Amino acid sequence: MLNDLQPLFLTFELAAITTLILVVLGIPLAYWIAFSKSKLKYIVEPLVSMPLVLPPTVLGFYILLAFSPKYFLGHYLESTFDIRIAFSFVGLVIGSVFFSLPFMVNPIKSGFENFPVSLIEASYVLGKSKWETLIKVILPNIKPALFAGFVMAFAHTIGEFGVVLMVGGNIPGETRVASIAIFSEVEALNYDKANFYSLILVAISFCILFGFYYFNRKSVKIF
Repeated sequence: MLNDLQPLFLTFELAAITTLILVVLGIPLAYWIAFSKSKLKYIVEPLVSMPLVLPPTVLGFYILLAFSPKYFLGHYLESTFDIRIAFSFVGLVIGSVFFSLPFMVNPIKSGFENFPVSLIEASYVLGKSKWETLIKVILPNIKPALFAGFVMAFAHTIGEFGVVLMVGGNIPGETRVASIAIFSEVEALNYDKANFYSLILVAISFCILFGFYYFNRKSVKIF
């Protein structure tokens, strides 16, 4: 039974780690895109959103290529830290971070863009720095946008298939997440096991989205 649950444990471990990394990367990136006057943001913004329209296999292919031991970055990671990206959990995390990035950045960017400029200016007039304004004024008042980013990134990572299959393959206990396990069981005509994984993912996904919409309705009433 524990072996049956292993793909689910691995899936939620991957989703949790990916979401934590995206929180660290996504909030500063969303802030920069929303408030920067640099022309570079008009290039960065579509690059961030490209995983929304690209086939996952394209992203997976270029991740494998970029981190291949034949090239500098992949060779450096393998020779210095003994890290191989292909067919490893680390590779799954890297692929998931790239693929779920727009699901974290875009909702938070919208929250920043819709935040009243007058409140930001008032904070500056009162002597608050940009950092203090971000932490004490902006972020506490865009909680629905932040929550949307967290939930969508987490939920999207749970449902990934193409990228994780390309980068991680199907190694039990290491890269075999729930979506890959369902595919494998269907191929092997083990429909009971495929149904077992699918029902659990359906139930958990529904609970996550139910909590998200419930929180959003409460937030609208509060704010």
